[in-house]
Amino acid sequence: MDDKKDLTLCPVATTVGLIGNKWKLLILRELLTGTKRFGELRNGITGISQKVLTQNLRSMEEDGIIERKIYAEVPPRVEYYLSDLGNTLRPIMNVMEEWGLDYLDRVSDDSKK
Repeated sequence: MDDKKDLTLCPVATTVGLIGNKWKLLILRELLTGTKRFGELRNGITGISQKVLTQNLRSMEEDGIIERKIYAEVPPRVEYYLSDLGNTLRPIMNVMEEWGLDYLDRVSDDSKK
């Protein structure tokens, strides 16, 4: 979030504020499978620009959800991964995936009627 003082007393609003945009959820989806480099993230998220990916990665790092490791190599290599705090979002993402699959099944079944 832009400012910690924006955190509200509502826990749902807090969660939405931290991970509630489309790109952050897709970044989380990618990092749930393991550590990724910037290019891997960009290739795994259809439609995201370099600028938007960079902004969201910085925001998620500031919020403590992801961490990055910079290797002293030429060219420099940077890897992103979920922090311990970020890993606590895994059950939320799993439930979202289950719900999405169920929704797609229901919509598919409705269209066959």
